[in-house]
Amino acid sequence: MTVRDLLLARADDDRPALRWRDAGAIRELSWRRYVGAAARLAERVERGLDPARPPHVGVLLPNGPAFALHLAAAGLGGHVLVGLNTTRRGAALDADIAKADCQVVVDAADLALAALAESGDGVVPDASPTPDSLFMLIFTSGTSGSPKAVRVTHEKITGPGTHLVGRLGLSADDVHYVSMPLFHSNAVMAGWAPALTTGAPFAVAGFSARGFLPDVRDFGATYANYVGKPLTYVLATPARPDDAENPLRLVFGNEANDADIAAFATRFGCEVVDSYSSTENAVIVQRRPGMPRGSLGMPLPGVAVLDPDSGDVTADAEFDASGRLLNPDRAIGELVNTTGAGAFAGYYNDPEAEAERMRGGRYWSGDLAYRDADGWVYFAGRSGEWLRVDGENLAAAPIERILLRHPAVAEAAVYAVPDPKVGDQVACALILRGPLTPRDLETFLAEQADLSPKAWPRYVRIVGDLPRTATNKVVKRELTAAGVAPTSDPPLWTRAERGTSYD
Repeated sequence: MTVRDLLLARADDDRPALRWRDAGAIRELSWRRYVGAAARLAERVERGLDPARPPHVGVLLPNGPAFALHLAAAGLGGHVLVGLNTTRRGAALDADIAKADCQVVVDAADLALAALAESGDGVVPDASPTPDSLFMLIFTSGTSGSPKAVRVTHEKITGPGTHLVGRLGLSADDVHYVSMPLFHSNAVMAGWAPALTTGAPFAVAGFSARGFLPDVRDFGATYANYVGKPLTYVLATPARPDDAENPLRLVFGNEANDADIAAFATRFGCEVVDSYSSTENAVIVQRRPGMPRGSLGMPLPGVAVLDPDSGDVTADAEFDASGRLLNPDRAIGELVNTTGAGAFAGYYNDPEAEAERMRGGRYWSGDLAYRDADGWVYFAGRSGEWLRVDGENLAAAPIERILLRHPAVAEAAVYAVPDPKVGDQVACALILRGPLTPRDLETFLAEQADLSPKAWPRYVRIVGDLPRTATNKVVKRELTAAGVAPTSDPPLWTRAERGTSYD
């Protein structure tokens, strides 16, 4: 199955396809008009391409009808869409464009809107893509280095679309709300692809915490997708007695924490399904009923936690009575697809990065984790988020989960700063949703029986925001680079070297 197959199957469908907000009003396009306009747009785009060069078309647009039409135009098979991050600037954006071999970059809606304004079915591009044909290049978020262009084949769209329809029980009667960036995999694979599979309407908009619920109501959305922290941001808006009076029944995404999942479901009267995945889509861990608190879920067959040095399966995690991990040095490893590349089709124009991912015929995710005796997997951070404190290895994610237990903490980012003598010291940046004093934090940490004494943050910074990628992932290397100068703004809380109090 290809994206072209799915689009052409909708070419005579007069049911609603695309919805968007225009000057406050909701506009709508049928599947027939959507496919027809996409065909006209594809013809315009491809008319100026050099056949001797890769047919790569960069799209540098916000979420809206123009980007949605460019997706369908590329899906018809005549060219490849390169999703360009709208938050990138200058030399960084130039590097992405060059790495992806973009012939042209579309940074205005003119072409798409002109194609939309015309009538008729349009001439479908003369192309014969296969499931393995390249459909898009999607850049990784770049939290651990320069973004890499992931090869997204037609099958990497139709496969997740079909899977999510079956797993989540989606149908043509649903209305999909797609507010995550369309240049990223979450929006395309978890929002657009299932709608294309069932023929459901999909609404496109830029994400806004305050605008989320009004959009859900105005578009009639029954399903929404997310990646990163959107649930946290929406929950931070003032609660109203009628929040649960909305059509939303299901929200699907990844990287939300347990507290936000439960609070969002209760407040808005919907089900939240969270899952671990990545743009490469080679390692998948699914949440299941009865999973332990703090766990990512159960990995699919073939996914294991391996020692990155030896390649051996790590030891089962051992916990004390309070739940503290006792053997991090032996239990924490890297999440790996031991059967091969999975759905990973490689990086474009980046053989070194691809070789790093595909070591020994296995896909190494770069994400740290540990596994309990029953097979449940727990996230421990990125491979660069090991902290070496007083000779003990610590992972950032478990400390963050503990900090998030405090009702005043909305977000927590734990990172390493150099110890003046040797190794690292633990630092954290906190975004608050309520009052917190240094004394409050000291009391709270002392009550957490599963917090290792060495994991107590030495430095705490209270911030209004965190450095992020366009998909809301925290860029911790910027936090580390900011240092721990006592005169910094905002000021630091510093714990005594051998004590527990902060000042």
